[in-house]
Amino acid sequence: MKTIINKMSFLVLSTLVTSACTVASPSRLTPDVTSALYSIETPYTISKVRSANQKSGSYIVGSSYEGTLLAVDYDGKVLWKNKLSGYMNHDVWTQDINGDGNDEILTANADGHVYCLSDKGQLKWSFKVNDAPMYSVTTIKKDNTSYVVAGGFDNNFYYLDTQGKLIKTIASSTYSIEQARPNKATKDNPKARSQPAKRHSINFLRSLKQADGSEILAVQGVVNSMQGTGAIYLFNPLDDKPFVSNSLKATRSPIGDLRVVDVNDDGNQEILLGSTKMQSQGIALYDPKTKSQTVISLKKLSPIFAKFGYRVAQTELVEYQGEKSIFILYGNSLTIIPATMKKTKSSVVTGKYSFNDMWKDPATNKIILASSQSGGSSIHVLDLAKQGWDKQFENLNPPGKITAILNNIDKVNQQLTHYQETKYNHKPLPVYLMSDVNKTSKQVVKKITKEYDSPIFLDSGNLGTEEWDRSIIPTKVYQKKRDRRKKYDLSQNEILEKAKKLYRGDVGAAYWGGHGNDPYYRSLDTHIKTLKVADGKKSVLIFPEVAHYDKDFEIMLEDFMFPLAEAAQKLNGNLFLRNKHTFWQSMIYKKGWSRLLSGEFADVFVPAMEETTDKSMELSVAARTGLWASGSVNNWGARLARDNTSYDRLRQHSHQMLPNHALRQYIYSVANGATYINNFPVDQAHMKTFWDLIGKGALYVPKPHEILSYSPVNIGMLPPDDHYLDEGSNVKTTSLFDQKVEDENPMVFSRLNGSWPGAPVTEWDFSRYAAGVKERRLGFLPEYPNGLVLITPPQQGVFADDKAARGALVDHLHPIYKNIMQEYLTDGREYISADGKQRFPAKEFYKTVEKKY
Repeated sequence: MKTIINKMSFLVLSTLVTSACTVASPSRLTPDVTSALYSIETPYTISKVRSANQKSGSYIVGSSYEGTLLAVDYDGKVLWKNKLSGYMNHDVWTQDINGDGNDEILTANADGHVYCLSDKGQLKWSFKVNDAPMYSVTTIKKDNTSYVVAGGFDNNFYYLDTQGKLIKTIASSTYSIEQARPNKATKDNPKARSQPAKRHSINFLRSLKQADGSEILAVQGVVNSMQGTGAIYLFNPLDDKPFVSNSLKATRSPIGDLRVVDVNDDGNQEILLGSTKMQSQGIALYDPKTKSQTVISLKKLSPIFAKFGYRVAQTELVEYQGEKSIFILYGNSLTIIPATMKKTKSSVVTGKYSFNDMWKDPATNKIILASSQSGGSSIHVLDLAKQGWDKQFENLNPPGKITAILNNIDKVNQQLTHYQETKYNHKPLPVYLMSDVNKTSKQVVKKITKEYDSPIFLDSGNLGTEEWDRSIIPTKVYQKKRDRRKKYDLSQNEILEKAKKLYRGDVGAAYWGGHGNDPYYRSLDTHIKTLKVADGKKSVLIFPEVAHYDKDFEIMLEDFMFPLAEAAQKLNGNLFLRNKHTFWQSMIYKKGWSRLLSGEFADVFVPAMEETTDKSMELSVAARTGLWASGSVNNWGARLARDNTSYDRLRQHSHQMLPNHALRQYIYSVANGATYINNFPVDQAHMKTFWDLIGKGALYVPKPHEILSYSPVNIGMLPPDDHYLDEGSNVKTTSLFDQKVEDENPMVFSRLNGSWPGAPVTEWDFSRYAAGVKERRLGFLPEYPNGLVLITPPQQGVFADDKAARGALVDHLHPIYKNIMQEYLTDGREYISADGKQRFPAKEFYKTVEKKY
């Protein structure tokens, strides 16, 4: 999608295009295989790595972001490639299942298939039951007969023979001990759906070898991708019930990594577990014989591990300096501890980049690292037996796409030094940066501020939470609500003193006003007095995750949010609503938010987003720009944390050390009119390119009427269907898949709950035919190949608010849209006629709508 080309520099376009390539040019450099750490350019973004065996020796198998499987030898030669389905592989496993001495390659694919490839990369067979993503695959032997075992988000696991024929299905509902958090239907949310009390999705499947030569199956089940650790179940092969069922409470967060090891050399394998979490991760060793869990908190190993970051703790059992040890990779840092796990302190090696995956080749004891999370395209081989591996890890600069990205940025920066500012018809709109100033050199901020009118750095701080008499809140629910992360220990005067310090700068400040857990961090009176302390300077109050909705929430809006908006309207304030999930194309259309939709507070509210977990950013972009283009708001915003790209919280590899994805997202957003940026600082030297693009005028900030690339078809959003609303908000629960529910509920916006990471969208889904999105993968740079389709308040028919202060959509757009706009109305489930009398099923009517795009 592009705004008016003659109003944008080719610099912006080149940054977007050259940095967004999924396949880089192949490297002609031969890797130095004698080095302790060397890189093999593929040139794909490698998400997963494994080792495999042939009669001639072991080699490396990689799975790309797009799902392409490829094999490379240790000399860097690509042996074969197979694109498979074109969808991601959630798991890869290698094992000789037919006894010919060569490993087969098995994948659990997001399209619901298990694929089996030969050692030459040729597809031998595939297996599929339904569309729910397969998530884990392994092999197991019973009585010297091999079986493939696979499972995933349909809450079952399956035994297959070596030809892919189904032997047995085990439903987790027949043995699960999971206790799901209840999600009760209410008057406000009558379609709220919880999983059955005893059911789980399949997180990991692995075979444990026993001293007597037998094998047992370990199943790790989970019901939530962000809360709870799940449970371990141990089965004898082909048995209906586990002989052990143990809840895992050790790491206090979901399991993102599971390895089978024999720590004590008794012939019986144990299980190494690594957590996936924002902070305070841990590893654990589970002993099936004793059912004990030995736990180590990573922050006890080193303070480096306690730093903020979305990472998976990955482990391997290795031989290091003659001792059996545990190798731990955690983002861009690694350490090695004795296998006894008794040592509580260790030295840490920290590199420049984090990686998408890690594996040990048991034949060589070498560590294989997948591509760097910042968009790398290499596989890296680490030999712990060679001197200097630690220094080489610290100094690793990946070749391929990382090098290309850095070169592209250098080129843009050089071109910017010679760029002559373009004269526009109106003064460029200011872009406000929130949080950037905190971890940026004061000299750099001063230089940017002196040279340019925009961007504008707002001071950022924390005013704390107030201890105040909440009995005046008109609903008991919000009288009692508290954010458990906050202390509620400050008086009004203490908060105002903090505000005076925060507003010492020349421009203004941004700070949290409240949270969905508790919007009332501070009383309305304290908020208004804080705005007055600003004395006319810009104030941006950030409200994350204010997305709950019921009668009490409606009361809160009228008691607090809208009166605060009235005050902000008079005192140069904005309310930056940083919401999640499908809020901007669902919840905002509930009646309680009608004053925002009407445009009454167009100059106050800024629709923004926490682009995580939801897997449907193409909808959020269309909805936020739709509110802006229709006049409901005068500004819209974007936000970055490193988990922006986390479409799968169970494998939360979201620790990009080079924030090029953020640079691209911000250029995309600003080029489409966003003027409020809430950045989590990562690499401010890299982000300076974004500031210079704005300051030089090379990145033009348009108004709605200057954009000529909107589709002449808009979606008028009605109050959301209850099932759509529930599915779009239920993104953490992993075990919601129900074939009957799917068959009975074909939706305009579908496959949004937590059981669809990476899955193909349906044929009738808006994301496919309008946005050009093929999978639920959190596409935060949606293409909209035929023009951005605005999701807006209804413009025509009985649902249109003709008296709304915002006016008509076409009056805000370029005149070419005056007589060509066509609207389709939906509640998220079906399309609805303008008179409200007819409903058109998504599964059929999409063909009519698609033709208009």
